[in-house]
Amino acid sequence: MKASWIIYSHHLALQDGKNVFHPSASDIYNLLSKDDSKNEFNINCGNPQLDLPDIRFSKIGSSIHIKLTNNNCGEIICNIEAQRKDTFVPVDIIEGTIIDQCVYNNTWFYLTGNNLQVQDLLDSAGIKENGRISIRQYLNLIEKELLNGTTLLDNQVDISCLQKPIDNNEEPPTSLKATLFPYQKVGFLWIKRMLEESNGCILGDEMGLGKTMQVITEMLNLKERKEIPMLVVAPISLLTNWHRECAKFAPSLKTIVHYGHDRISNYKDFQNYDVVITSYTTVVSDIHMLNMIKWKFVALDEAQNIKNPFSARARACKGISRKRSIAVSGTPFENHITDIWSLIDFIQPGLLGSLENYKETITDDVSGGKRIEPILSPLMIRRLVVDVAKDLPEKVVSTQALQMSEFECNEYNKYLSILKSSFDSDKINLGMLQQLRIYCTHPYTLSGMNDFDDPTEVSIKYQRFCEIAEEIISREEKIIVFTSYKKMFEIFKKDIPNRFGIQLWTINGETPVAERQQIVDRFNNLSGAAMLILNPKAAGTGLNITGANHVIHYNLEWNPALEDQSSARAYRRGQTKTVFIYRLYYTNTVEQVVNERIERKRDIASSAVVGNDGQSQDRADILRALELIPSIRK
Repeated sequence: MKASWIIYSHHLALQDGKNVFHPSASDIYNLLSKDDSKNEFNINCGNPQLDLPDIRFSKIGSSIHIKLTNNNCGEIICNIEAQRKDTFVPVDIIEGTIIDQCVYNNTWFYLTGNNLQVQDLLDSAGIKENGRISIRQYLNLIEKELLNGTTLLDNQVDISCLQKPIDNNEEPPTSLKATLFPYQKVGFLWIKRMLEESNGCILGDEMGLGKTMQVITEMLNLKERKEIPMLVVAPISLLTNWHRECAKFAPSLKTIVHYGHDRISNYKDFQNYDVVITSYTTVVSDIHMLNMIKWKFVALDEAQNIKNPFSARARACKGISRKRSIAVSGTPFENHITDIWSLIDFIQPGLLGSLENYKETITDDVSGGKRIEPILSPLMIRRLVVDVAKDLPEKVVSTQALQMSEFECNEYNKYLSILKSSFDSDKINLGMLQQLRIYCTHPYTLSGMNDFDDPTEVSIKYQRFCEIAEEIISREEKIIVFTSYKKMFEIFKKDIPNRFGIQLWTINGETPVAERQQIVDRFNNLSGAAMLILNPKAAGTGLNITGANHVIHYNLEWNPALEDQSSARAYRRGQTKTVFIYRLYYTNTVEQVVNERIERKRDIASSAVVGNDGQSQDRADILRALELIPSIRK
C-alpha cells in the first residue's frame, strides 16, 4: 500500500497507516521528478505533486529566525518563523529538529541559509519544540546571540512581564511571622519562580524596601521543601541583623552566625542548622571547609562586594558549592560593565562566558549597557521607592542591631572594667554610663583621630553607616543624622565630605540659634545629595527639614520622645515622600539597654500606664548595662 502525502501542521509529511514521516526539503525535491511510486524511507511513496495537486511547489527558499514573545502570564514563548515576502510563516520542530520545508497559503517552499545556525542555537538551549521555554533557555538564546554576534533572534519579550509571578494568588509560607507588603509578596513569588526555573537571580530593590524579608520568606519556602542547609554571606556589620531578623520573622529557621575565633571548625556541624550566616572575609578563609557542604541556597547580601571579579572575596563566593544563588543589592551596578559580569557570573555561572570574551563584546558605555540589558533584566527584579510608594506607610523604621569587632569588644570591656571598679551604688544615675555610650559611637571619640585614619577600619557601626549613606547618596537624596556627641561631629565633618564628595552641615549646641534655620534652608534647597548632622537636644525640635526623607539615629537616646521629636524633623507636614528612619545600636552593650528601655517605654505609653517615676527602672537599666559583655560571637 502506498503512503499518502499530507499537510502536517505547517509542512509536508508522509502518512503510512498510523506512522507519520517528516521528509527533508531535498527528499521532496527528489520525488517531485518521479512519476512512479518508489520506496523512500523504507515506505512506498509517490510524487507529492500528484497527491496534492492544489499545492504549488516554489523553487525560491526562505531564511528563518527565532521569534521570542511572552504571554499575559509572563511565560516566554519561542517560535521559529520563515519570512515569505512580507509574511512570517510558522516553521515546525519535530523531536528537536527543524523541518526545513513549509507549506503556506497552498505554496510549498524550502528553508535555506541559516538553518544550521538556528538549529545549533536551539540545541545549545535545549529547546525541543515551539512554545513555552524556561527563563534559563531564554537566557541561553540571548547570550549566544550576544557573544557570537549573530542576528537570528527577533526578541519581542516585554521584560516587565517577566517580573510578575505566574500565580499571584499563592501565599507566603505560614511560618512567616510577618505580613508582606504587596510588592514584597510579588518579589518573593518572583524569586521563588526564578530559583525554580534558572537557579539564580538578583534582588535589586532600593534600600528600605525590605530585601531581607523577601529572602527570609524564600528561605522558609525552601525549608518546607527540605532544601537545607542554606548560607547567607553578608558584611560583618549585618551579621547580627540577619540573625535577629530570622529569629523575629522566621523562628522556625535554625540559624547560626559563623564568624570569629570560636566559629564552627567541623563542617558536619553546618548540617545541624537550616541557615548559616557568615561574612565575606570568613568565606575567603573557610572556603575549603564550606565546600564540604553542598549548599541548597546561597544569598549574598550587599552583593556589590563581589563587583571586582579579581578580588579574593569574588573568587571565593563564586567557588561555593551550591544549587541556587541570589545576589541582593540596592546598588547592583555602580561603575563598570564588569560589575554586571561579576554578579551574573555568581548567580548564573558561565552564562556570559569568560570575562575576556565578554569585555571584547560588551563595551563599557551606554551602548554596552543596552546590549547586556536583555540578559540582565530577566535576571533582576528592581523596584524603586517611587514605584511602590502607594504600598508603603508614611514612615518606615529600620532598627539595625550590630555586633562590635574584636578590637571594639576588647576596648569596650576595658572601659567597662574601669567603670565597674569605680561604681558607687549610692550615687547611681544614667550619666554614669556616658563614657560607654560615647565609645559605642566610635573608638576615635575617646582615643582621638589622626589625619590619615580611616574611621571605617575600626568601627562596625561606622562601616554600616557608610553603607547606608552610600546607597542614599547614589540616589541623589539627602540624609539627616542625629548624634549626641561633639567628638562624633568632628569625625563626620572630617570624613564625610572627602568620602562622598557632598555638602555637609552641622547644628549642635554651639550653633547660634539665629543661624540654624538658615542652615536648614540651604540644606532643603540644595539640589542633589547632602547630609545634615544634628544634635537631638539642640535641633530635635522646631526645625522643618522636609528636604530629606532619610533619618539616621547614629546613637539612641534614653528618652523615646526625644528620638521621635528628632525623626519628626523630616516626618512632618510638607513631606511628600516616604520617610525612612534607621536606628543603629550595638548588641550586648549599653546601647542594647538603651534600645530595650525605648521599646519598654513605648509599650507603656501605648498602654496608657502612668505613675512610674523611673528611678527604680534607671537602677535596673544601669545594672543590666554593667552585666552585658560584648563578644564577636553570639
